[in-house]
Order: sequence, then C-alpha cells, then structure tokens
Amino acid sequence: MTNFEKMFKFVNTLEKKPMKSNQEFKNQALAALKGNWGKAVLVTLLFSLVASLATGPATYQSFRLQSYLQEQTGPYYSMTSVMSLASDPTYLGLMKSIYSTSGILSILQILLLLPLSVGFANAMKLLLSGNAELLDNTIDIAFKKNYWRKVLAMLWMQILVFLWSLLFVIPGIIKTFSYAMTPYILHDNPELTPTEAIHRSRMMMRGHKFDYFWLLLSFIGWVVLCIFTAGIGFLWLVPYMETSAAAFYEEVKADYAVNGGLD
Repeated sequence: MTNFEKMFKFVNTLEKKPMKSNQEFKNQALAALKGNWGKAVLVTLLFSLVASLATGPATYQSFRLQSYLQEQTGPYYSMTSVMSLASDPTYLGLMKSIYSTSGILSILQILLLLPLSVGFANAMKLLLSGNAELLDNTIDIAFKKNYWRKVLAMLWMQILVFLWSLLFVIPGIIKTFSYAMTPYILHDNPELTPTEAIHRSRMMMRGHKFDYFWLLLSFIGWVVLCIFTAGIGFLWLVPYMETSAAAFYEEVKADYAVNGGLD
C-alpha cells in the first residue's frame, strides 16, 4: 500500500457519515418483525428456557446457601460468622452442591449458550433481509458450521471483558460495547479467527460505542414495563432489541467498509 493510499484511508476515517437515528433502527426492526412476531417470540422463549436450564440450578443452590447463612448468622453475616460454619455438615453440603453444579453448568453454558447466542443474533439479522426461518437459522448458525470457532471467540470475548472489569467497572462496560459486533462478524466473515473477529468488532465500534449505548438505553422504558408483566413482556422486547441491534451492525459494517476497513 502506497503512502497516498494510507493517507486516503486515514482521511476517510475523519469523514464519517452521520449514523441513522435510534428510531430508524427501531423502524427497521419493526418492519422485519411484522408478521413474524410469533416466530420471534417462540425462538426467544426456547432460548430463554435453555438459558434457564443452564443457569437456574446454580442460582437456586446459591439462594439456598444465602438463606441458610441468614438463618444461622443473621441477615448481616460477616466472614467471621461464615467461618464459624466451616464444620457444619449442612453448610458443607450446600457448598459442595454449588461447586459441583456450577462446574457442570459452566461447561453447558460454554458449549451450548455461547454458540446459541451467535445463532440467535444472526437469525434476527437475517430477518432484516426477509429470511424469517428464525428457529432453523438459529440452530444452523449455532451448531452446523465453525462450531468451535464460535465457542472459542465468544468465550475469549467474555474473558477479555472480565479482565477489563477487574480494572474497574467502566472499562469492562466499554469493552462490552467494543466487542458487541463479534457474533455478527463471526457469521459474516468465516475466514477470520476468533481473535481477528473480536479485533474487527473493536475497529468497527470506534466512534460508535456511545451510539450503541444510546440505542440500548432508548429501550429502558420498555424494560420497566416488561418488569411489571412478571417478565413475560421480554419475550417481545428481546427480539425487538436484537433486531434493532442487528440493524445497527449493518450500519457500522457499511461505515467500516466505506472507510476501507482501516485496522
């Protein structure tokens, strides 16, 4: 690449076209979901059930442990009071149950939920182009091609976010937005390695992390309403948000292409 070409690519990065508004992304999502709400709700329900099976038992065991600690030491238990239960058979049994359950379920989450999250996100993206086979697309994308690549990419992404979160909460949140396009990139660019896909997301989201945060924040009113429906409303809200996020991806992908895919 000549110096002129490098300079041209750099100038292009300074000439970013304005992003679509949040309402435009939402309108795209609503147009895609029109006539497909039943399929979208069904896929969301099935995904939620799988997630519950993978996380519910460990959550239940943790709740049992918390309740037992409060019964034995009071609501404001300390490390000292917990240590006093070190030889308590009930306490030890609960701890053993938590560790064994968490270990098994962690493997299940890695092998099942991580690729499913990629499949679910891209099924909603394909809906934007008129492909309404949501369940088939979710399963096919999740498990039929490049399975281990998706697992490793999503796992490494979560590890990176966790490591950044150790510095403080804010860096972890920023990196969450920075890596948010990874599931789509994994599907659209099968030639990329897991680390390359994550890097591509980081490049795409330069200058767009706040835009994405603002898009998600615009759903806060719906989130509150869904809470008052005992969570049932999320079966409609999640596909709405996912499809809007997919529309956002298509926008930043186009912007990235216009700017020459500058890495």
